[in-house]
Amino acid sequence: MLIRIAQIVTRYPRAIPLAAAALAIVCGVFGATAAAHLKSAGFTSPDAESSQVARLLADNFDGAAPNYVLLVSSDSGADAPATRAVGLHLTDTLRARTDVKGVQSYWTAPPAVASALRSTSGKEALVFAYLTGDDTQSQETAGQLTEQLAGTTDGITVRQSGTAAVFHDVNKQITHDLAVAEGVAIPVSLIVLVLVFGSLIAAALPLTVGIFAILTTLAILRMFTLITDVSIYALNMTTAMGLALAIDYSLFIVSRYREELANGLEPVAATIRAVQTAGRTVLYSALTVALSLAVLSIFDIYFLRSFAYAGVAVVAAAAAAAILILPAALVLLGHRVNSLDIRVPLRRLFGRSAPDPMRPLVPEQSWWYRMVTWVTGHSIPVALLLVVLFLALGSPFLSVKFGYPDDRVLPTTAATRQVGDVLRAEFPAANAGNNTTVVLDGYQGGPGPIGDYAKGLSKADGVSAVLSSAGVYIKGGRVANGPAGMANGTGEYINVATRVDPFSPAGEAQLRELRAVPAPGQTLFGGGAAINADALDSLGKRLPLAIALIALATFVVLFLFTGSLILPLKAIVLNTLSLCAAFGAMVWIFQDGHLSGLLGFTPVGYMTPTMPILMFCLAFGMSMDYEVFLLSRIREEWLASGRVADGVVVRTAEDNVHAVAVGVARTGRIFTAAAVLMAIVMGAMVTSKVSFIQLMGLGLTLTVLADATLIRTMLAPALMKLMGTWNWWAPAPLARLHARIGLSEHADPDPSEHVLAGRE
Repeated sequence: MLIRIAQIVTRYPRAIPLAAAALAIVCGVFGATAAAHLKSAGFTSPDAESSQVARLLADNFDGAAPNYVLLVSSDSGADAPATRAVGLHLTDTLRARTDVKGVQSYWTAPPAVASALRSTSGKEALVFAYLTGDDTQSQETAGQLTEQLAGTTDGITVRQSGTAAVFHDVNKQITHDLAVAEGVAIPVSLIVLVLVFGSLIAAALPLTVGIFAILTTLAILRMFTLITDVSIYALNMTTAMGLALAIDYSLFIVSRYREELANGLEPVAATIRAVQTAGRTVLYSALTVALSLAVLSIFDIYFLRSFAYAGVAVVAAAAAAAILILPAALVLLGHRVNSLDIRVPLRRLFGRSAPDPMRPLVPEQSWWYRMVTWVTGHSIPVALLLVVLFLALGSPFLSVKFGYPDDRVLPTTAATRQVGDVLRAEFPAANAGNNTTVVLDGYQGGPGPIGDYAKGLSKADGVSAVLSSAGVYIKGGRVANGPAGMANGTGEYINVATRVDPFSPAGEAQLRELRAVPAPGQTLFGGGAAINADALDSLGKRLPLAIALIALATFVVLFLFTGSLILPLKAIVLNTLSLCAAFGAMVWIFQDGHLSGLLGFTPVGYMTPTMPILMFCLAFGMSMDYEVFLLSRIREEWLASGRVADGVVVRTAEDNVHAVAVGVARTGRIFTAAAVLMAIVMGAMVTSKVSFIQLMGLGLTLTVLADATLIRTMLAPALMKLMGTWNWWAPAPLARLHARIGLSEHADPDPSEHVLAGRE
């Protein structure tokens, strides 16, 4: 199949790049508006109990759970005439809009509510509102209102917050951060590629394919927004992944092409051979990454599903560009791929001879070969030391805690973040994000039972007040009449104000205590703590299946690639080790707050639960990039080794060690460079001002670097030495199955070889 593709591509080397350029222009134009159509929520299931509460409050109680907050601050105090005038103007402006419901303010609320809407210092007061529509519509409305109402006039400052405003700011910040990250990643990647290849022409090829992948990615995301909800966070990851994978895949193919030229092949034959061999690696790598990302579709929150369908499409686009467009460019360039070698003038400057790019590599003379030979000579201590190191680095993950993201994912310079800090410090009873809302849908039992229930809720630890139609309760006692509108013909709702962080373990414990209070009817719980609990429950139910599917997909793909049962198991174990270390580092840095000053984020004592899941799927798939690339060359050397005895090829443990050393010698420089390039692209996300995007970027960067250095060049060779010829073992029926359906660049020897080698 790959040979036929390569023959077709090399037959039309001019038409394909022209068609690709036209497609890139179309994708760029179509995808230019992708960011404007992406959404910033999607962390909870629409079927969750907390989601039902949000819909009931919006439909039946005029949006009693506000998603937009205006904080009015004045040194003169909230009761000063000028401050009051501003507050009333804001209230009237919001009430005049048809897309705003449930407007409340300190200056218009009944006494039972008004006291909670003024800060403990008396200098700030609040205006609450519910912005109608879906996530995109409410966030757009929040942006419009902020531009119209926020600012400082005559010493009175108006700032915005609430979930609609927070996610609007997150959306805006991520779009800006993406431009910054790409502005950093692309030029730095070019520098590294020049250092790897020497030739400016060869270095420009992977980067050109990477830019094509970015443009294609934007168009793919825009297309998906036409048919389903797509998370704004997919923008950062899929564009970064498209660039990183396109560069990786191109690097593999260009390197193999130059190697075949050095071996004496003409450009067309070298191109076909590069696609036949490195293209096979690219195909298997893309399949592994795509299957890992596809697993995200089993989760019922569109934040993760967005990465499933967008990620799979992006991987396919990057692989297709590397296999179809790049070979055509190589045919056109021919030997000119080695042109503009900057090493020539640099070496002349220092009086040294220039390297010959056409000189074949002698693996046994390379540093990589000597290093792997040393590792395999000390395989037991090396393996034990590295396994202990990775487990130690991963140990902080044993104390991981999870919580829903709020305004604290933004920097302290963001207005929504500043208002959130004021709400937590100065409004213990009015922080809508902290409160728990209890809905009794269809309840018509009167105020008596509701009063008893509200009284019971007020006794829970950390509850500052309970507002119900029967009255306002503080620690078991009724202190005021209840606000109007909390009961109607559809049922009732109760608002539980709390002093604890709803996304912390204390918030989880408080929610359990509230749920345990006997109720006069069927209850539904909403608010921050309930959202957090629902999200964790939804993710926890599907996580074991996701892990099993990824492991199974990886095992099957690597079996088809190698024909071995042992090597896929080894790859899964090694990937788990590198991820374990990365997860431990993320807990130590982001949950515990180490390096928070350096990276500029606010530690909250827990991690966003979707991030480790996303990291697991992405990193597990991308780590297979290097596993597949390394194994492809090791397997080539293994199949080329051995001696014929009685008509059967017999290979020994020494052949296995030699194949490992030669495979690493031929690929070590390339996959290490690929890892550095991918780390640059992923690491550029650390420049983001959204904390969990920083977490994702740093976590993937550490995983990729650890995987390509300590894992592939040291731990993997050590384990392959210890396993000897059993590396290549498979039962005879599976060996015959692989011979029939496994994709290979040439006909494999008789399947019985696998059995004989395994017995050696």
